[in-house]
Amino acid sequence: MKVKRLFNYKNAQFDDELKNVPHNFAVKHDEEAKTSELTIYGVIGESWWNEKWTSAIDVDNALKEAGTNNLVIRLNSPGGSAFDGIAIYNRLMNYKKENDAKITIHVDGWACSAASVIAMAADELIMGLGAMIMIHEASSGVWGAKGDFRSEADLLEELEEGIIDIYMTKATVDREAIREKVDAETWFGASKAIEIGFATSATTSTVEDNKDKEIANLKNQMQDMKNQIENLTNQQKQEPTPEPVQPTNKRKGFLF
Repeated sequence: MKVKRLFNYKNAQFDDELKNVPHNFAVKHDEEAKTSELTIYGVIGESWWNEKWTSAIDVDNALKEAGTNNLVIRLNSPGGSAFDGIAIYNRLMNYKKENDAKITIHVDGWACSAASVIAMAADELIMGLGAMIMIHEASSGVWGAKGDFRSEADLLEELEEGIIDIYMTKATVDREAIREKVDAETWFGASKAIEIGFATSATTSTVEDNKDKEIANLKNQMQDMKNQIENLTNQQKQEPTPEPVQPTNKRKGFLF
């Protein structure tokens, strides 16, 4: 029997994209701010195509160095090994429970497949401008006898149920709706990720921020002008009307 597993995109056109995402795993601890920042870019778990990847062991070692710090994670990954993704998710969940720590995850680009599982560990998940989350079925490559294929199919079904369990810790829809989205390979931009409960907020562009500020300033100026007019009107109503001066009867003098 020969079995070799590969957890990749259901839509094969994205496989080449997976190969091209550069690897970067970096850790920076700020003891003064009590914060540790982890950068997880590239493939999750052992890869056939990439010489470097981020494993559950890498994350475990980083968390041992973090002490009790809050975590900030910069995530950009096309996915990779489902098992490493699940292990990293559970390690992060245990870390924040043991240390009463907050986990903030920024999706800088992609959080696909196994990386989307990691993203579910966030207390606060912030979608970058143009960032995407993708969920799909686990897949594998197998060769061998018919029994090997049946066993692999059973494994994939169990694996998928476990992954859906993780998604359901955040989802605002029912389990069947998530299952349908997993089966269909679904991509979520910022607004859809927030709507379904996966993300908590999104980064907006500087141009949009400036426009919002300008609109807010104009509204404030208009309100100030309105208040000034109302104050002047009220003052005029409150000021007493002067009584008319009555003429004084005076006897005119005559010269003679």
